[in-house]
Amino acid sequence: MARFKDYVPSGVIPATLLAFREDMSIDEGETIRHLKHVANVKGLSAITVNGHASEVHACTFDEQRQILAVSAAAVGDKIPLINGIYADGSIEAAKLAKMAAEEGASALLVFPPNSMSMGGQLRPEMAIEHFKRVTEATDLPIILFQYPASTGLGYPFDTLLKLLDTFPTIRAIKDWCADPMLHEKHTRTLQSLKRPVNVLTTHSAWLMGSLTMGANGLLSGAGSVIPDLQVALFQAIQAKDLRRAQAINDRIYPLQQAFYAPPFLDMHNRMKECLVMLGRLNRAVVRPPLMKLGTAELNRLQEALRHAGLGTDGALPQAAE
Repeated sequence: MARFKDYVPSGVIPATLLAFREDMSIDEGETIRHLKHVANVKGLSAITVNGHASEVHACTFDEQRQILAVSAAAVGDKIPLINGIYADGSIEAAKLAKMAAEEGASALLVFPPNSMSMGGQLRPEMAIEHFKRVTEATDLPIILFQYPASTGLGYPFDTLLKLLDTFPTIRAIKDWCADPMLHEKHTRTLQSLKRPVNVLTTHSAWLMGSLTMGANGLLSGAGSVIPDLQVALFQAIQAKDLRRAQAINDRIYPLQQAFYAPPFLDMHNRMKECLVMLGRLNRAVVRPPLMKLGTAELNRLQEALRHAGLGTDGALPQAAE
């Protein structure tokens, strides 16, 4: 599968989910059905696989290769695929990056290694070595995943700038700094560099507010459920059509409140259940330690879908005159 050459990450990029059978093995057929549904939405820039949304933490190297290969065969001629690079060690990250290039990915989403969580911010050379290993394995464009500082995995601003200066294949960041003030600083500074780096917001719990700060795109697991609404919102904000953006956000709001409620770790579990409710997946199986949601929460999700106007005609609000 040939990759989309010279792809620059921007615009609306859903992070898709991964379907499992009851025995927790990968259900390729249902995963492909989900991918094709998302890929058919007009206005997307790319699709991400092997990310948080697809439970990459619970997938082996061989399974990640399988997921990317299946995804490339299903939709890779239609839309660029971004492959997550989730590894605690830099050598393993480089191995994943090489595999992604071989299997036809058009870009990489590089997670910070969990092994840096106990003070890695104080050792910027660790981040530099990690990206050095990845960029030596492939010249694919990279999206750097910026975590909140509270996790111990967020790159300090000076380290972030050093990484962008050192590795020109970093073409965007997925910004999950969870700090509105820092998010705006990222957006204004990085997109104005001599070699601009796009900010893709993943502040999906406050997506409209985040996008109005000027991010050049979004990368979101919620796009696995509402890619059309995310495209509509992004386009309305790009057009400076506040009234239309607010109308679309009114539909997104109940799902934001449902997806990102405590415990935060259940967000993609909830999205998977919503796809079942919408008839887009047959079952919502997750791998431990994630667990099946209870009846009360499933009822809340059903109500959120109803308030968002999904499961009915699904029509988007009309553009302002």
